[in-house]
Order: sequence, then structure tokens, then C-alpha cells
Amino acid sequence: MKRFRIASLADIEDIESRPYDSFMAHGNVYAALSDAADRHPSRTALSYVEDPQQPESTRRWSYRAFIEDVRRAAKLFGSLSGPAQPRVAMLLPAIPQAYFTLWGAEAAGVVCPINYLLDAEHIAELIRASNANILVALGPSPELDIWSRVAGLRAQCPGLQHVLAVGSGADLEEAISFDTALANQTPGGFDPDGLDVPNRLAALFHTGGTTGAPKLAQHTHGNQLHSGWSAAQMYAMDEHDVIVNGFPMFHVAGSIVYGLSALLSSAEIVLPTLLGMRNARMVSRYWEVVERHRVTLLAAVPTVMSTLLTVDPAGASLASVRALLTGGSPLPPELAVAFEDRFRVPVRNILGMTECAGVVSIEPALAERVAGSCGMRLPFTSVEAVFEGSGHEVRVCPPGAPGILRLRGPNVGPGYTDARRNAGTLSEDGWLNTGDIGHVDARGRVFITGRAKDLIIRSGHNIEPSVIEEALMRHPQVQFAAAVGEPDEYAGEMPVAFVVLKPDATVAVEELLEFVKPHIPERPAHPKRIDVLEGLPLTAVGKVYKPGLRLRAIERVIADRFARDGLSDRVEVRGRDGASGLSVEMIPAPGVDVAEIDGPVRAIMSKFAVHWTWSP
Repeated sequence: MKRFRIASLADIEDIESRPYDSFMAHGNVYAALSDAADRHPSRTALSYVEDPQQPESTRRWSYRAFIEDVRRAAKLFGSLSGPAQPRVAMLLPAIPQAYFTLWGAEAAGVVCPINYLLDAEHIAELIRASNANILVALGPSPELDIWSRVAGLRAQCPGLQHVLAVGSGADLEEAISFDTALANQTPGGFDPDGLDVPNRLAALFHTGGTTGAPKLAQHTHGNQLHSGWSAAQMYAMDEHDVIVNGFPMFHVAGSIVYGLSALLSSAEIVLPTLLGMRNARMVSRYWEVVERHRVTLLAAVPTVMSTLLTVDPAGASLASVRALLTGGSPLPPELAVAFEDRFRVPVRNILGMTECAGVVSIEPALAERVAGSCGMRLPFTSVEAVFEGSGHEVRVCPPGAPGILRLRGPNVGPGYTDARRNAGTLSEDGWLNTGDIGHVDARGRVFITGRAKDLIIRSGHNIEPSVIEEALMRHPQVQFAAAVGEPDEYAGEMPVAFVVLKPDATVAVEELLEFVKPHIPERPAHPKRIDVLEGLPLTAVGKVYKPGLRLRAIERVIADRFARDGLSDRVEVRGRDGASGLSVEMIPAPGVDVAEIDGPVRAIMSKFAVHWTWSP
């Protein structure tokens, strides 16, 4: 496939002046991967770092070997499903077998990658909702326990005909050894019937929060190819690149934004151990691994960026690295500056959504970084800020004016498996509402200033507030409950909750915190704190006004942080709810010169994704 240079909106428009098939030559992911393997068969596709302290343990797959294992997986799933279409649920960390499973399942049928950190009941709901007839899961492992839940999943999901276990020689309880079955398949002879159709369904990715009721977004082959190849052009990626991708495959970032983009480019993907960046030994040896593999591109959410700032390269050379790619949660501009200053590695921001195969906009690697920008739209797509007029007509905002961001293009999927969920998100004419408040400037750069939706993003992990709220409402003494995200130095956001008790109720906050735990499917969604209020802020029509609660949480977090550093008597924190979103105003105490405290205040605020200004 032809590569394109993208450094400006003019470059994107130049690409769009040509036929679409000159940009994307393939109609399905399998054909595109096969083409990449044919072009560079001997180059390394995957390097799996099993132990960062033992370089000799690293396992490698050439592109020839990689595509052969993808074909084997596709044939395996086809043989197991018989006349039915293979629909493969996947419970795997980001290891090589996950790549063979994901792309092999898409070649043969449909894949549904599932967050293995969810509880068994929630996983079972997703398996049933996806109509999966095959499950591929990590076998017994001392590092990560997924297998203990599999027996229960089989009982709860009668549609599962086969279970395959990855990487274990233990008693598999009627399961099939994935590794053995894969090896028994011949690499050739796979002929996908009717596959070369871009609108053919490829995958189901759960979204709407990785907690909450099942909500499966559909991806076609065309959606994934457009996002993956467009991202590669924005990164200026080619076969000489090496990217560290520690993102899980159940997340579109791991599978498409940093995964498929690299594979379509014949680049090398370094997989940083079975636990990824949750492996403390990997984090401590990160820069050593970067030097050893001559990595050119890093990929990390802002929280991992913050962690890497504390890891001393200890003499490791970073000369090969040309950019760090980030997204998944708001990027504080000060964090980007700190990373660039320390490591001399340019930072490039990405805005994505599961519903559009992972990518809305990207800051091109060949362009300058603009503070606060999420980059430019992909070729052949439209991204615009809109507002709803008094007659409910939708109007496009002029450049720089804030509105609700929406997009349309080949990356936008056909919606959710339950079409009733499309309302308010996907319009009949193909516009996808991101739920973000922002604007597009005259140069085509996209900016986010707030979220219209209430999703809480903790370290790139999506949490549906309703899960927390419903758990609290189960308590007999709670009358109203609302959950929001509170800014956090490490996680970006943490879930917190506010409740109004019934008259004469006297329940303690500690009791509420303990009460909700068994009713919330996943530990990351447990609220950090619960505040009891006399009433919740409401809109004119009686709905809970969550921006007011978020502002309350922002004020308290910043004020508490200032108190820790002895600044509380020198500066007052005052939240502002303006047309462009929530922000904080810093007001110096009487007799305090701003110049005296500007440095310490900036040092603290650099750790939070919160817009702030000094009081005029």
C-alpha cells in the first residue's frame, strides 16, 4: 500500500483528492496483513519479552511466521464451528496468541475481545450478548488468574461449543490446548469465503464503560482498516519502526491504534511481558528494553507517562525513539512538556472512541505539537463541533467556537449490536456523537475542553457512573446518588460519589463504602470517597447537574493538594463553570505576590488534567 506524508490539513486534503482505493487497497484485514507479510516476510512482526531481566527469553515471530499462525488460527476456528460462523470470545492478555486469535477470528468470522479483569458474571453477559460459540482463554498461570472463572462461564453460556486454553499443560477439564491445536493446523490452504467485503462484520468491542451493562460496538473490516492505516500515516510509520505496545487487546488502542497500524506497516511490535505495563519489573527495565530493541515509537496513557518520568534510564540510549503516542484520558500539557524536557522525546496526542475503531483524530508525528490539541481528523473523515438550535436543528460551529464534537467517515462503525442504544450516539445519516465538548480550529486541529458524557476514565479504564449510583441506591437509607470523576495525579480520574440520605437516616460513610463493594463488578469502579449532601445540584428540569458535582470535587482535590504543600493560606482555589467547560481560578491571599507562588502552584497543577488560570 502506498504511504502518505501528513503534516497539515493540506496534506489530508491532497489525499482526499484521489480515489479512496489509492489510499486503502484492501477490502478486509486478513488480505491487508497478508500483503504486509508478503512485502517484508523476514522482518520481525512480534517480539514477546517474557522476562525483561533475561533478554534471551524474548521470543520473535517474523511476518512470514506471524501470518502463518493467523491462518492456522482462522482454520482452527472454522473447523471447530462447522457450518456455523465462528464467533470467538477472547480472554487473553497482550501475548502473541492474542494476536493470532484476534486476527484469525476476524478472518474466519467475528471476534469479541473481553476485559479479563471483569467479574465472571459480567464476562458471561458479554459472551452471551456476542453469541460466541468459541472461547479462547489464558490457561492456569501464576501471574494472571483467568482460568479459575472458565468453568463457571461454560455453565452460564450454553452457546459455547468449545473452550481453548492458551499456554498450559495442566488438566484443562475438557478444554482444548490452543497451542497444540494451532500447531496441528497446516499454514496454507485458507480461503475465506466472501471475505473481501469492507462492510463485513469483523469484531465486537464492549464499551459504554468497561463496567456496566453489556454494550457491544460493531466494527467492520473497513472500519478497522481505515483507522489502522490512517493512524500509521499520522505516525509516519514504516517497516523500520519498532513500537512498544503494552495495551490490552480488549481495548481498541492495543488492537488497532497501536496494533493494526504497526502490522499494516510491516513494523515490529514489542509486547512487554504477559502483564504488560502492570509488571513492576518491566517498568523498572523499560528504558533498557527500549534500547535493546531500538524502539522508535512509545505508546502510553498519561498515567504511564507519569510513572516513566520516575524511572531513571540509567545510561540506556533513547536515540532511536522519535515519538511517544498517548491517549485514553486527558493529557495535561505540563506532563507532555515534562516528558519532552526530560527524555527529548516528542509527545503526540490521540483522541479515540471504540465506536469508530479507535481513532477520531491524531497529532501528526511530522507536525509540531500544539498544547491541548488532539490532532487532526483522518483522511476521508469529517470532525466538527455542533450545537442544537432552539428548533432542534443542528448547526456547525465556526472555527474555534465550542460545541459537541461529532464525526463521520469510513472509521465510524455501524453502531451497537442492540440498535436501541444508537439513539443519541449514532445518527441515521452516519454522524457519531463523541459526547465531548470541544472545537476545531482554522488549521483543522481538534481540541477537547470538557465531556458532555459522564463517563469516568481511570487510567484509560472506562467506568459507567450508573454502576456506582445503582449500587448506592440499593442501600435502604439512600434517597439519591450521583457519581463523577475526580481529578487524580496518577490515574487521571478517580470515581467519587455524592448521596442524599432519606429523612432521619444516620448511616456512616464507611458503611456505604463497604456496602457497595459486592454490588460493583470491578474494583477500579469502587468509589474513592462518598460525600453526604443535603441535596444534589439540579437543572431547571430536575436532572442532577453533574458538572456542579465535578467542580466541587475539583476544588476539594486541588485545595487538599495545596494544603499538603503548605500553600492553603497563600492561595484560594475557586472553581468556574464557564461556556468552555470547568476550570479553576487561583486567587492569591492578601499581601501575597503571584511571582512568589507561581512556581509551586504550576508544579502541582502540572499533575492534573484541569484547566486553570490566575485571577485577573
